[in-house]
Amino acid sequence: MAASGANSYAIDPGWRALWSDLGVSWPDALALAGLPGDLLSRRSQTLSSSEYFALFRALETLAKDPLLPVRIVEKYAVESFQPPLFAALCSDSFATAVERVATYKRLIGPMKLEVKTDDRSLALELRWVDGVEPPPAGLVLCELAFLLRLARIGTREPITATRVTLADDRAPLTQGLDAFFGAPVERGAAHTLVIAKRDAERPFLTVNDGLWALFEPELRRRLSDLDARATTSERVRAALLELIPSGRASLADAAKKLSSSTRTLQRRLGDEGTSFQELLDQTRKELALHYLRRTAISAGEISFLLGFSEPSSFFRAFQGWTGETPERVRHAERSA
Repeated sequence: MAASGANSYAIDPGWRALWSDLGVSWPDALALAGLPGDLLSRRSQTLSSSEYFALFRALETLAKDPLLPVRIVEKYAVESFQPPLFAALCSDSFATAVERVATYKRLIGPMKLEVKTDDRSLALELRWVDGVEPPPAGLVLCELAFLLRLARIGTREPITATRVTLADDRAPLTQGLDAFFGAPVERGAAHTLVIAKRDAERPFLTVNDGLWALFEPELRRRLSDLDARATTSERVRAALLELIPSGRASLADAAKKLSSSTRTLQRRLGDEGTSFQELLDQTRKELALHYLRRTAISAGEISFLLGFSEPSSFFRAFQGWTGETPERVRHAERSA
């Protein structure tokens, strides 16, 4: 299978059969999403985030099933897994598997999986790192359900989640998904799946060190190729999406994260016709629009999340970017 680009999703040829199993016509879905009918026969089988999201929304529209995320993961056979996920089954436990998935998730699409553990639980947070267009809620739930199913396949135990959250104030919450997860899907600050630490440490019956030794070199090569194809602007943008919420989004911070000097980073961005400040302003603007349109977070809290020292600084910057106030943008979106 072809690897995805730095900001694109690899298309699985097996999707056509999967969608047929779901009762959805692949040509109809492509047409509804505004995508070419010969997509699977093309040499480069990748989609941008907006195209990928449109295709998933087309699937949701045609399937007309509130339990679609569960149906997808239950029909998606182990042999159809993307290589990074299949390789994860070679791990000794779910805790090890998700660390491997977190490392190689970018080979599937511009997503990032963060793994956090404490004495009682393992928490997984899923984020999209190529921009701020929100993914369909069904796609997020599908990804989270897929991770839980990975734990169940590896252990052959009916592992359940202790918490599931969806960071989308406007998405409907389907109670029917509770039975699959073993916990209600709730609103939250992030897209997360949490399971008990004892379950995360249960041994995988699918452990296979020899097979992992075969998978790992190829996965590392593909990840290296992916990084080599990414432009400096793309890498800076991805870094900013992580740095901005932490309040450390200076040129020096970005250069350090990318293992570059500030002078080299400025030069490479200049060669691409942009600058660090332009990328910072663009990323902050898009994040601000995302928070205003998709969450109930106050403008003051948004200013903090974007790294502004005072809300007034954020308000001035936002008006400079859009010609509107944050409140006006939020009101217009809610009234639409």
